[in-house]
Amino acid sequence: MPALHLATFRSDATPPAGHPLCGGWIEPVRGVDDPLRALGVILLGMGQPVVLCAVDWCGLRNDANLLWRKALAQAAHTVVENVAVHCVHPHNAPFADVEAQKLIEAAKGPPSLDLKFFGEAVQRSAEAAQAALAKSQPFTHVGIGQAKIAEVASNRRILGDDGKVKFTRTSATKDPKVRAEPEGLIDPWLKTLSFWNGEQRLAELHYYATHPMSYYGDGRVSADFAGLARQKRQDEDDKVFQVYFTGCAGNVTAGKYNDGSKENRVVLRDRMYEGMKAAAQATTRHPVARWGWRVEPVKLPPRVEKSFGAEESRQVLEDDKQSKARRNNAAFQLAWLQRRERPIDLACLDFGKVQVLHLPGEAFVEFQLKAQEMRKDSTVCVASYGDGGPGYIPPAKAYFEGGYEPTVALAGPDSEEILLRALRKLLGKE
Repeated sequence: MPALHLATFRSDATPPAGHPLCGGWIEPVRGVDDPLRALGVILLGMGQPVVLCAVDWCGLRNDANLLWRKALAQAAHTVVENVAVHCVHPHNAPFADVEAQKLIEAAKGPPSLDLKFFGEAVQRSAEAAQAALAKSQPFTHVGIGQAKIAEVASNRRILGDDGKVKFTRTSATKDPKVRAEPEGLIDPWLKTLSFWNGEQRLAELHYYATHPMSYYGDGRVSADFAGLARQKRQDEDDKVFQVYFTGCAGNVTAGKYNDGSKENRVVLRDRMYEGMKAAAQATTRHPVARWGWRVEPVKLPPRVEKSFGAEESRQVLEDDKQSKARRNNAAFQLAWLQRRERPIDLACLDFGKVQVLHLPGEAFVEFQLKAQEMRKDSTVCVASYGDGGPGYIPPAKAYFEGGYEPTVALAGPDSEEILLRALRKLLGKE
């Protein structure tokens, strides 16, 4: 049997002073509370390597995600289909869409991304990945553990008796009446996939579904409570490499348990950290001699409403009387329309007893729960926030319930069945 090896890499992804945050919709960088990182693992020993990377950015859309994947593929001597790059999704962080930024520059609009800085961040990540190959370690087992996290995640779409969205519970919800509403549909389990050489733990990859924001918009760069929990776990044992992936959290925030106070960031961090620690303690090890890597390309249909079309989007982008957010959002819509014929790669890493799904956009938690339902015989970890081109990905019913997410989702209601069909294939259920 082939010897399996694991390489780990990290690089700095912190934006410079003045750089736009969250696509230019909020205050630009005024200072740094904690650095942003790109963290990844490379799996070696079965044909072409597989690369998994999580970046402490808000989003990587369309060509931005593809360019990062291509750079890591070249660095790891593999193909782009074998590379998954995801964002953790804090908001005091860059939001990258290369084509959208070019459209904004042509329209003399407010910037959303410094293309030079973006290129440098990608290059640092690729160089770190390439250097990591020389320091790879054999792995003989994978570990699977999970733990419930209490009082972090809550559904942000609160429906009224008429079946329509009554309240949107944002990441920081100040209204105590809205916070008092039921927790709603979430996945309370944090799952941890670990890699071992015999009895030596080499790396932990954590998966949990919530928007990872306590507060933002003040220009202070931060990986926020999820990134800080990961770092706290890293600090207690630097020999075990830590990566965190955000799951299907398009409609999940900490809003029920967070009023936006600065003190609460530490509280949420520690709840996440305790979940990571508990999942590690609950881990069972399984010998591994191979893995499967499956890719399923999908094309998600664009919205048909006129306001999402190219003509109206271009008018908004070129109108300097429109707000920064509206102009930049129009550029994101145009960039999505321009790339829609290029499929989005969904992927599954399969170790037999555990499958790891790699999904695009801000998928709703329903997709994660349905994937787990498909494989009750196994453990299914889910990383969303891959290629962010389509933005939010709600199930079809959400478009009729109203609320915030369907007003900005760039892919239409038919996306649900397309994604579920792809998930069934990836999980071996079709």
